[in-house]
Amino acid sequence: MDKRSKIILGLFAAVLIAIIVTEIVRPKPLNWRPSYTSTDKIPFGCFVLFSELPNLFPNAEIESVNESLYNLLSTSDSTVASNYILINNGIDLDEQETNELLNYVERGNSVFMASNWFGNHLQDTLNIQTTYTYSINEDSIYTSLSNKSFKAKKFAYKRAMRNQHFVSIDSLNSTILGNITFIEGEDFLEGGKETITKPNFIKVAFGNGNFYLNANPEAFSNYYMLNNNQDYVANAFSYLNDESPLYWDNYKKSGRIYIQSPMRFVLNQAALKWAYYLAIVALLIFVIFKAKREQRIIPVIEPLENSSIEFARTVGTLYHQHRDFSDLISKKLKYFQEYVRSNFYINTNTINQKTTVELAAKSGKPLSETKELIDFIVHLKGQKKHNEQNLIDLNKKISSFKK
Repeated sequence: MDKRSKIILGLFAAVLIAIIVTEIVRPKPLNWRPSYTSTDKIPFGCFVLFSELPNLFPNAEIESVNESLYNLLSTSDSTVASNYILINNGIDLDEQETNELLNYVERGNSVFMASNWFGNHLQDTLNIQTTYTYSINEDSIYTSLSNKSFKAKKFAYKRAMRNQHFVSIDSLNSTILGNITFIEGEDFLEGGKETITKPNFIKVAFGNGNFYLNANPEAFSNYYMLNNNQDYVANAFSYLNDESPLYWDNYKKSGRIYIQSPMRFVLNQAALKWAYYLAIVALLIFVIFKAKREQRIIPVIEPLENSSIEFARTVGTLYHQHRDFSDLISKKLKYFQEYVRSNFYINTNTINQKTTVELAAKSGKPLSETKELIDFIVHLKGQKKHNEQNLIDLNKKISSFKK
């Protein structure tokens, strides 16, 4: 390699190393996707809130639920009052889950839900509806709580907060616990700006229990919990009974990690999962022990070729190429005479009628076939020049006789 090539190669390697180092040391961009899981530390995760639950509910037993609420509530002890917290950017329960949750609240339990929407089944049953108004004023959203026991304070939200609010509630069974204030309209539009206040936090009585519904789950995220919004969260949760067990839903989450394998159903069922793992272990044990007991494969040894046959073929090919048919016929006759002497012990120095009779008797061949062969041999010996057809006929007659 010349000096110029070395320099180019060195520069290429230096650039490649610089790119790799830059990718490693550069700060990762902030992930603003909604997650709301208890383990996510991104802005819209709920790691901070979940970590603070023991302080907010010091007397409650807190349990993280990683399965459908239907599975939990259908088997839970209905005689013990408890709280259930669900926080996500959207909570869409199916009909079975909704019915189970309604039965749970009707028995005297409390459910706290923070979501932009609550699913058609639940909204129809509770007669509620949420919406939001599009606005480019991102730093003009405030929330407040209605209870006079709390300080009259407005909590400001300056990023990624939607002015979701309730537009329809059941006035007979619902109580407004908090409001959201936002600015609608712009200076350049006709009518200008307008400050609007709408309910965003309500209590809905159902049977012997209550639903606490908040339309702004962003307020409970890491980002706002660390930006002077902790009092709002603490006051909102103060409606829940501190003495009751607390279920934290970690299943209905946008950031939930789930198995995407075709084996998802099997791996999500404890019995099937263990059966699957045991089958794999048993198969491995079978393969290991069977491999030890099995004899190693014996290599196939090809038989040695008969070199004499190959030699004869080669010599025959050479004679055939030279087209010396007389010489070939002479050697063919000598080989045949040797065959007669060795196998039938007949003198072949003189071939006559006696030779024909003896050969037919000892070989078991018909006298006519033997006579035809002997006559043809005598005929060929009497000729000085032979052609290819003579050689072919002689070979056929000798081959037929030897069968």
